[in-house]
Amino acid sequence: MFVIGFIGSFVSGMVGIGGSIIKYPMLLYIPPALGFIAFSAHEVSGISAVQVFFATIGGVFAYRKGDYLNKQLIIYMGTSILIGSFIGGYGSRFMTDSSVNLVYGILAVLAAVMMFIPKKEIDSIPLEKVTFNKWVATVSALFVGIGAGVVGAAGAFILVPIMLLILKIPTRMTIATSLAITFISSIGSTTGKLLTGQVLLVPALIMIVASLIASPLGVKVGKKVNVKLLQGILAVLILATAIKIWLDIILV
Repeated sequence: MFVIGFIGSFVSGMVGIGGSIIKYPMLLYIPPALGFIAFSAHEVSGISAVQVFFATIGGVFAYRKGDYLNKQLIIYMGTSILIGSFIGGYGSRFMTDSSVNLVYGILAVLAAVMMFIPKKEIDSIPLEKVTFNKWVATVSALFVGIGAGVVGAAGAFILVPIMLLILKIPTRMTIATSLAITFISSIGSTTGKLLTGQVLLVPALIMIVASLIASPLGVKVGKKVNVKLLQGILAVLILATAIKIWLDIILV
C-alpha cells in the first residue's frame, strides 16, 4: 500500500494531477496479483478520494511561491468542481462496482484523446497575460467533478487536458493550478465517500503518509523536466489505464 501510494503521489506531483488515474488501477489490480485480498471498486474509490486530498495539499504547498497559481481559475473551476465532486462522491453509493469502473473508463478515454491532440504554442504566453473563458471553465469543471467524485478522483487527469487544449493555459501554470483545483475537488469527493461509509481507514492512512512524502518530491522533479516530456508522460499513463479498464469491462 505504501509503495503504491508513493509511486502514484510522486508522479502526480510531477505532472500536476491528484494521482487517482495511476493509483485507482494499481489498487484494483496489484493486491490480488500479489495474493492479497482484492479491494472492490467502491473501496478503491474511497481510499483514492482521501489520499488525493492529502497528495494535493503537498503539491500546492510546493507551488505556493511563484506566479504559476492562477487565482481566478482556482476560484471559478474550484467552486464548480467542489459542487460536482460532492454530488458524484455521495451519489456513487447507489452505483454498482462495474458502473464505477465504467465511469472511470469513460473519463480516462476522454482525457487520453485530448492529451494526444496537438496543442498550439501556449507556453510562449506570458503568465501575467493569461486569459480564459469563465463559462467554459465553470461548466467543464462541474461535469468533471461529478464523474471524478464517482471514482474517488479529484479530476485532474481530465482537467489538465481541458486547461491545456480548450482554455489555452500554459503547461506549468496548468500543472500548478490544477493541483489547487483538485485539492478543492477532493474535499467534495472525500466528504461524499466518508458520509456513505466507502472509506477503509487503515489503507487510507497508509496512502496518506506516502502521499505527504512523495508529492512534494514529485513537484521538485517536475519543475526541472521539459514540459513536452511531462505532457507525454501523462498522456501515456492515461492511455494505458484506459485500455486496461476497458478490456476488463468488455471481457467480464
